[in-house]
Amino acid sequence: MANFLEQLRQHTVVVADTGDLEAMKQYRPQDATTNPSLILKAAGKEEYKTLVDKAVADAKTTGRSGEKLISAAIDRVFVNFGKEILTILPGRVSTEVDARLSFDIEGSVEKARELIRLYEADGVSRERVLIKLASTWEGIQAAGALEKEGIHCNMTLLFSLVQAVASAEVGVTLISPFVGRIYDWFKKSTSQEYVGADDPGVQSVHRIYTYYRKFNYPVEVMGASFRNVGQILELVGCDLLTISPNLLEQLQEMEGDLDVKLTPERARTEEVDRLHVDEKTFRYLLNEDAMATEKTAEGIRNFCIDIRKLETMIQGKL
Repeated sequence: MANFLEQLRQHTVVVADTGDLEAMKQYRPQDATTNPSLILKAAGKEEYKTLVDKAVADAKTTGRSGEKLISAAIDRVFVNFGKEILTILPGRVSTEVDARLSFDIEGSVEKARELIRLYEADGVSRERVLIKLASTWEGIQAAGALEKEGIHCNMTLLFSLVQAVASAEVGVTLISPFVGRIYDWFKKSTSQEYVGADDPGVQSVHRIYTYYRKFNYPVEVMGASFRNVGQILELVGCDLLTISPNLLEQLQEMEGDLDVKLTPERARTEEVDRLHVDEKTFRYLLNEDAMATEKTAEGIRNFCIDIRKLETMIQGKL
């Protein structure tokens, strides 16, 4: 009998939630996602020192100085890891825009263009890259502008239906609703344990997936930020799931019959109200959702902390 990971691959695209290249070689996912926290962790490992050193050396040739030089080096660190990942995996890699630009439409667009320029200069097609942006109103508008230029986007730090609907309406390629962080918030706020279909994070992805399929949005849904295998098993059939190496290992060791939980056919039979989202509605509904507001803000802050740590590392090498 095939193990759970092999069965999962028959219904869902498996994505590696890591910056560790060896883990990718071991579990053979289709795509990979990165963020400042994952890159910071990987960049500190001796086996990836050459990727960081090359980024620094290349940045020095740009003639930039000070903060612009550090920024150029970090862009190249992200792209170097992305390129290396794409030599291992057949699909796409997600590369994140600096979280400090989460409320800056023009800044986000310019940073995304620069990342794509670096990829393309090294022979990587933009079709193999997803630009990750925080699911703020500004991040979503930046994504809409980028999609019109043929730059595909992955909306991250997404915790609510209104963020998902706004993303779909500007035509993003993919969204990453964060299952585990929703679970964390509810567990802390209620002091309850949630399992199976009762998990609020699982319910959020189910709701978004159903909405998209019901109203024929072509946006890909990629469940993310898992805390346990149970959450993954409740989302079999989701377009993609991005999974950390330790949970991939657990899935590989489990056997039995895997049930498909999400299908377009089931989604279209469910009763769903259509939500029309403009900026005022978006900001109001997001503000009404304490969990989504807090987790989006916390996620941006934490990514900002890690990008500053990465800057300190790079500055030491410069």
